[in-house]
Amino acid sequence: LESYNLDRLRRYPDPVFGELRAKIAEINKTDSARIFVGNGSDEVLTLAARAFVDDDEAIGSCDPSYSLYKTLAAIRNVPFVPSPLGPGFTWQTPVVEANGVQVALFLLTNPNAPTSIRYPREIVSAFAKTFPGVVIVDDAYVDFADDSCMELATARDNTNVIVMRTLSKSFSLAGLRLGYCVGPEDLIEALYKVKDSYNVDALAQDVALAALSDLPWMRANAAKVCKTREETADALRRRGWDVPKSQSNFLFARPAHRPAAEIFEQLRRRNIFVRYFPGPNTGDRLRITIGTDADMTSLLNALKELDK
Repeated sequence: LESYNLDRLRRYPDPVFGELRAKIAEINKTDSARIFVGNGSDEVLTLAARAFVDDDEAIGSCDPSYSLYKTLAAIRNVPFVPSPLGPGFTWQTPVVEANGVQVALFLLTNPNAPTSIRYPREIVSAFAKTFPGVVIVDDAYVDFADDSCMELATARDNTNVIVMRTLSKSFSLAGLRLGYCVGPEDLIEALYKVKDSYNVDALAQDVALAALSDLPWMRANAAKVCKTREETADALRRRGWDVPKSQSNFLFARPAHRPAAEIFEQLRRRNIFVRYFPGPNTGDRLRITIGTDADMTSLLNALKELDK
């Protein structure tokens, strides 16, 4: 902050994020008119639920997936329609209508959370072409993956796909609350119509611009996480755990010898925090976020103690 022009904070921020959108457009090889910036990706999702879903329509997503999606439907007071994944959390053709109600907005985290698995772009594209509503591909973890769906959003013939990104994961800027999305101009314009006047503050815009101007740092950061992720996954597999190939910054792992809920509690008592999601599809696994090498060593040592 020593070199930051604090005089900028006396004035209202740019309500349409001109400089930031220009940088995002440059990175994604598209036009500024196809970009919206939000106070975190969660705000983008909230505005999408407001802009793209009528009162007699529904919101859908894969199941399991990001828990906020169901909450958004409840806030919007519309039905939530889950689409169960196949064995091994594989892609299944989504449910687009339930009890006579049409899904108007389908929210697709890709790579998915909490499963860590990425769905191929070709499958997402084929689904979007047959889906009559809006598809938002939540790319929160994409910098840890080997492909993305951004080309679906920037394609000139695209009419219904929005791809969303965040600075919370690979840029290590979760406290900044900055997300953006790319999509057809008419859909992006609809988001601008329902947003607050100044939804992203000046400091957040400037920090985001600086971060997006240093992509080599982000890529090195993501590569470091991926290296630690693979080392941790291999170590868990050697212990007999089932660990699907992750395309995110976490593992969704099933313990070999003890229930996931029990290990979750034992780790918490040791001040090691992983995530546990009770339920028939998720209750046998733990979501393990990848930290530093020292963090993961502490986890593995604790698991070794629990195995005694």
